[in-house]
Amino acid sequence: MRPSVVVAALLMWCSAPALAQQNGAALYAMHCAQCHDGGDSQSRAPARGAMQAMSFDHVLGALTAGSMAAMAKDRSDLERRAIASFVTGKAATGASASDAEGRCTREARGFPQPLDGPRWNGWGVDLANSRFQPADMAGLTAEQVPRLRLKWAYAFPGASLSFAPPTVAGGLLFIGGTDRKVHALDARSGCTVWTLAIDAAVRAAISFAPLPGSDQFAIFFGDLRANAYAVNALTGALIWKTRVEEHPGARITGAPVLHDGVLYVPVSSLEEASGSQPSYECCTFRGSVVALEAATGKAVWQAYTIPEAPHPTDKNARGTQLYGPSGAAIWSAPTIDVKRNAIYVATSNSYSNPPSAMSDAILAYDLATGKLLWKQQATPKDAFVVACFTADRTNCPDEHGPDHDFGQSPILVTLRDGKRVLAIAQKSGVVHALDPDDGGKILWQTRIGKGGALGGSEWGSAADGDRIYVANSDVRFRRDGSRQLDPTQGGGLFGLDLASGKVVMEVAPVACGDRLQCSPALSAAVSLIPGIVFSGGVSGFLRAYATDGKLLWEFDTAQDYKAVNGVAAHGGAIDGPGPVIAGGMVYTNSGYGQWSGVAGNVLLAFEAGTE
Repeated sequence: MRPSVVVAALLMWCSAPALAQQNGAALYAMHCAQCHDGGDSQSRAPARGAMQAMSFDHVLGALTAGSMAAMAKDRSDLERRAIASFVTGKAATGASASDAEGRCTREARGFPQPLDGPRWNGWGVDLANSRFQPADMAGLTAEQVPRLRLKWAYAFPGASLSFAPPTVAGGLLFIGGTDRKVHALDARSGCTVWTLAIDAAVRAAISFAPLPGSDQFAIFFGDLRANAYAVNALTGALIWKTRVEEHPGARITGAPVLHDGVLYVPVSSLEEASGSQPSYECCTFRGSVVALEAATGKAVWQAYTIPEAPHPTDKNARGTQLYGPSGAAIWSAPTIDVKRNAIYVATSNSYSNPPSAMSDAILAYDLATGKLLWKQQATPKDAFVVACFTADRTNCPDEHGPDHDFGQSPILVTLRDGKRVLAIAQKSGVVHALDPDDGGKILWQTRIGKGGALGGSEWGSAADGDRIYVANSDVRFRRDGSRQLDPTQGGGLFGLDLASGKVVMEVAPVACGDRLQCSPALSAAVSLIPGIVFSGGVSGFLRAYATDGKLLWEFDTAQDYKAVNGVAAHGGAIDGPGPVIAGGMVYTNSGYGQWSGVAGNVLLAFEAGTE
């Protein structure tokens, strides 16, 4: 489910020596096929069909300077090129047509719309990560939702997934992509204002704000090489770039959050995949939050999720030295609590023994200093790497855990009676409510799914002052070893009362019928406007429900489109980011070519028509 683990597995077995004369097919068969052609769907590695949707340049870039560079470091340039050519069936293409086509015809002289107008800023729309868009910002009513129609499509060249949600501000839309670029589009028409090439892909949301101490407006984001950026929002000019963590497996998958002149950057990693190699000294990465001066990118503090540095522990069966504790990556955007001057993060599983008490947990840090204020662990002893799902389990920790980490942000909510709640759903299938004013004390816990490595609640929930809305994945695969999705398992959308944890709204899974590569699983983040819940599914359908569970609108995104930037556009499975609603428009990503999901590369924009 998580791209950092899924895509990283491409070269999990590519560290052994190889002859330069070997062609791509032989290299793939020797080192990569175990994950990609194997029958174990839980390995999360994309199948060959999904990789064929990628471009040669995209895969080669990932192998040489992108998210998989650490695992391909022992391969020669010829071997990397051979692998990229074989898995994609393509050769180098050079510059993308999207750099020239679809440009806005007007000269940019400022923001097309007022900055205090409709906007969706960052992952969760607000510092509380509520994913709840108020009526004046949404510009869309329950009566208008059934009239939503596709207005435009924008395609990312050579991509097999569309995994970075857009940010909308001042009439512009900012989004990153697997093409290792950040794009600024006109929010109404989708035409391109500017593009900026960066070091690696961007899968996190972008934050928009004035640059402190200047008259510039900037966007802030992170890439999959653990670089944080500040860029001029109007021109695309780089202001600063800071690498926030030197560990070779480090990356930024959660959206950096800006508050009071400081940018708070969550750090995750792909060591959960690379650490699965029997020759790898697993594991040495620790998750962290890094506070940067927004004006300069200079580090203010770094707080590791595991205070203890990894140290040598045992040796594996092949004599490789192992290390621990490790893991507790932060996959999601932090949540800011202005009242308590605190920042909340949710952590992943441990990677190695000994398992940490800080993994699968909610942690609270002081905003000014990074001092740990409190912790609340949901699943103890969850030490896990991808090897636990492969044939060679050498580096899988003894008595490994269930991989029930948190993939989403905590939501800070003030109830109508003034009580404050920190609510979050987990891959275990359990929704938790904590008391942020009493050291993270558990208020209630409610199970809504079976849970699993790809199950439970994945990317994000949404909440207003009364309820939290949670999508359930519980994606499953056929038992015949074909790596195909089980069209009968998974799914369901739930509304829970925030005061009690009681389920007060439930939408049953929607069956796939005869649809190929389909699952009823709801893995993507959900979004909320007054009276309406938006939820995208692995099936490719985007749906809008009234808060009583009634279906109001649906759209099948798994189809071909004519993109405004002249790139071949295809929709597919919806996973990762949820819909963004602002100014009467609804934006959604479509395409997630991992673990047998339908590949795609498109951002879709909808607007309510008149009847």
